[in-house]
Amino acid sequence: MLVNLNDVLKKAQNEHYAVGLFNTIDTDMLDAAISAAEELRSPIIVGTAEVLLPYGELKLIAPSIIAAAKRATVPVVVHYDHGLTFERCLEALKLGFTSVMYDGSAGDPVKNMADTKEVVRIAHAFGATVEGEIGHVGEAVNCDNVTSDRYTTVKEAKDFLNATGVDALAIAIGTAHGAYKAKPCLDIERLKEIRNSIDTPLVLHGGSGLSDDDFRNTIKEGIAKVNIFTDLCVAGENAVKKAISENKSYLDIRSAKVEAIKEAVKKKIMLFGSDNRVGSCSYKR
Repeated sequence: MLVNLNDVLKKAQNEHYAVGLFNTIDTDMLDAAISAAEELRSPIIVGTAEVLLPYGELKLIAPSIIAAAKRATVPVVVHYDHGLTFERCLEALKLGFTSVMYDGSAGDPVKNMADTKEVVRIAHAFGATVEGEIGHVGEAVNCDNVTSDRYTTVKEAKDFLNATGVDALAIAIGTAHGAYKAKPCLDIERLKEIRNSIDTPLVLHGGSGLSDDDFRNTIKEGIAKVNIFTDLCVAGENAVKKAISENKSYLDIRSAKVEAIKEAVKKKIMLFGSDNRVGSCSYKR
């Protein structure tokens, strides 16, 4: 069933579990993610990100994602992640995405608020939800060790929410996008302060590569949505390499990849605590 962020994140926030966003670039990853959610009776968020469009064109992959979400037996949010322009976010909304993230966090904070507010206005007219981001989530591949002065503060979170009206907020507490080369240092106290100051569901970006304890602690202290992509790629890549070394056929290689990604998604669903939560979402399209 096709839903938006409000239909799954509010309950997750109240009951202290998180719903995973599993970004996809093809139907193999899509099938693996939704199959895992159905098997574990978990709500799920699937979609793609602007940076991934060279590997899966939006107009081509969108119909597959939306069709899969509609026929799924669990709630599925179709989310456009890290949209960098109005045009791309609007395109995603017109194609049927039920949620978009506008990411202006790398630029001027005032402009980020103004631009995000406009995306919220447009998206809400479509019946879709919006995620915004403040602070700086670095790039692990570049060893982007972000200093604490780039982390999100309580005041920044409050000001951003009041100015934009976003439905979910990605905050910077020490994570980075991609595979980590060193153990990240998460500011859990800062997360607690922000969670205790606002009601909007909080999002953790840069989830791939964090330890199980990192996930448990951040979810316990208020994270309601976690973004995962790199871990899925690693699982699929390892499965393909193994299948090739065993001289498997092309179709068997594909099956091995899908199964490995599915297992990776299932592990995250159970770690996030969203398994056996279906029935909690009343929204249907």
